[in-house]
Amino acid sequence: MNGTVRAAGCVLWRRPPASAVGVELCLVHRPRYDDWSFPKGKLKRGESLRDAALREVLEETGHHCVPGAVLPMVRYLANGRPKEVTYWSAEATAGAFVPNREVDAVLWLPFDAARARLTQPRDRALLDTALPVIPTA
Repeated sequence: MNGTVRAAGCVLWRRPPASAVGVELCLVHRPRYDDWSFPKGKLKRGESLRDAALREVLEETGHHCVPGAVLPMVRYLANGRPKEVTYWSAEATAGAFVPNREVDAVLWLPFDAARARLTQPRDRALLDTALPVIPTA
């Protein structure tokens, strides 16, 4: 599709601290849009979808991650242009968040709280498709 914006990201999760139950999901807050979403961003010229997803997670959350299952592509209009975002389920490994110009906050939340906090219905639908491939403990 000509003019389609291509982007990639991850439904990022981590295993809980020893005292907690269930995994935690990472949501990013983008002050430009005042929304809560999953880390994602546009591809750079010549960059693969997977590489873009890993780069965006690192840039937006400060965490490295290990990608798992590819999730269904999300399609929508952004500023009047079609946008296609390819997502992976990914486990966070080392790293720490530092606020930056694109993302001023991250939250690590259990599934139900993350689902409630997501701004866009399309992100809630994406989370629903990711849940079966994310470990529950």
